[in-house]
Amino acid sequence: MKNLLSFIICIFLSQVTMSQNRGIRMIKLNSNKEKVIKENRRIQLKTFDGRTIKGRFKIENSNTIMIDNLRIHITDIEALKRNSMLSSILTSGLLIYGGAMAAGFGTIIGAFGNPSGFWLLVPAAGLIYAGVTSPNIHKNHTIDRGWKFDIITLPN
Repeated sequence: MKNLLSFIICIFLSQVTMSQNRGIRMIKLNSNKEKVIKENRRIQLKTFDGRTIKGRFKIENSNTIMIDNLRIHITDIEALKRNSMLSSILTSGLLIYGGAMAAGFGTIIGAFGNPSGFWLLVPAAGLIYAGVTSPNIHKNHTIDRGWKFDIITLPN
């Protein structure tokens, strides 16, 4: 029984020591400010060739990440920011809901009251469009502003 218990404890300890947390470290060169985004978090990045990519990232090796089966070299990243699910849902949900309410009120006011109420449909369309494109309100970290990106292994 003691051998079985010690075997199970060894297996659990080996799993803890073998598993490593990795992430992307962002360092501001002139102030040594440092931020870390852990692996499997949602990010939005822009590459030097102009592509914007959103999704959960996985780290392949010390200089390559993967988002939606697309390999991106860490030196190809121009801008990087968090893209949390909660803020995406809240901002897009509020904008779409507000646009739908404005469209509804504009239609009701225009049909039953003053025809100038139909002018509310113009900002309603803008709000709905802004909600569908899902704005990201997090801070953008760009190479132009002195940020440097690298992949690190985090201590447990």
